[in-house]
Amino acid sequence: MHPTYWLRFSLAVSAGLATIVGAVASAQSYPSKPIRIVVPFPPGGGADMTARPIAQKLSERWGLPVVIDNRGGASGMIGADIVAKAPSDGYTILIGSSAEVALNVVLYPKMPYNPVRDFAPITLAIGTPIALVVHPSLPIRSVKEYIALAKAKSGAMTFGSAGAGSVHHFAGEWLKMATGIDIVHVPYKGMGPAIIDLIAGQIPSGFATLLPAIQHMKAGKLRTLAVTTQKRALLLPEVPALAETLPGFDVIQWNAVWAPAATPKNVLDKLSTEITRIVQSGDYKARMLQQAAEAIGNSPSELAAFQKAEIDKYRRIARQANIRVDQ
Repeated sequence: MHPTYWLRFSLAVSAGLATIVGAVASAQSYPSKPIRIVVPFPPGGGADMTARPIAQKLSERWGLPVVIDNRGGASGMIGADIVAKAPSDGYTILIGSSAEVALNVVLYPKMPYNPVRDFAPITLAIGTPIALVVHPSLPIRSVKEYIALAKAKSGAMTFGSAGAGSVHHFAGEWLKMATGIDIVHVPYKGMGPAIIDLIAGQIPSGFATLLPAIQHMKAGKLRTLAVTTQKRALLLPEVPALAETLPGFDVIQWNAVWAPAATPKNVLDKLSTEITRIVQSGDYKARMLQQAAEAIGNSPSELAAFQKAEIDKYRRIARQANIRVDQ
């Protein structure tokens, strides 16, 4: 064979080996420069409040800047797409919500990234319970009484949500499917307007995120019938979980941490170890409880399984309830 061929072959092998060795060396020295945490929503929201204390603690532990980069828009997909297409070196990570890595899969037939294929799971950071609430004028105080009233007023009862395709909307559709009641969905542009109308009695019931609603619940302006989680919420231990009446019922808002898919395993291990330690710390748990959220901090494999289960759950509900959103 011609010597020139062997020369080119040797150079190609050497270049490939150099790339591999360089990548390994880079991974072993991780982290050695500032880290960017992309939050695919504006400042002040749930994902942002989840991310900021993590960024602060990571910066303190690693002695490097950890910067929050808020990139809102398109139901979280703009920010998520930035991370999906970022270098797989651990210096750009995502702290996002269930929307851009689970819900949107069943709502949007075309996405700029694949939420399962394009991300490596790190940890499930927090879960935020949702509550089934009613106006105090309704003569009911339990889920069973709500179901009975809805059946008696079939097609006349309404429930409010933060918008079409929101987890609150899915919770209401699941309740309808599980009980056979006919309640009409009233979508709002966010949780705030929905709560205002609930308090005013413009709608009799709704599914509300705890943080913006809990003060009204405790003040008696809203009556809380149940939370939509499998277990009772830490902040409302006296309020039953819907699963106590409807076994298996489980809808939460959640925020999790992801890296680009091809990130080296030892980099992912470092991120997972440190971030999970932060999330499971007493001060982080206390801080999240102030935001009506519960810190979790599971393993990458558990987050991957959780994501798959969430996608399967919401796909089943969307198909049966014919949930669609305009693109």
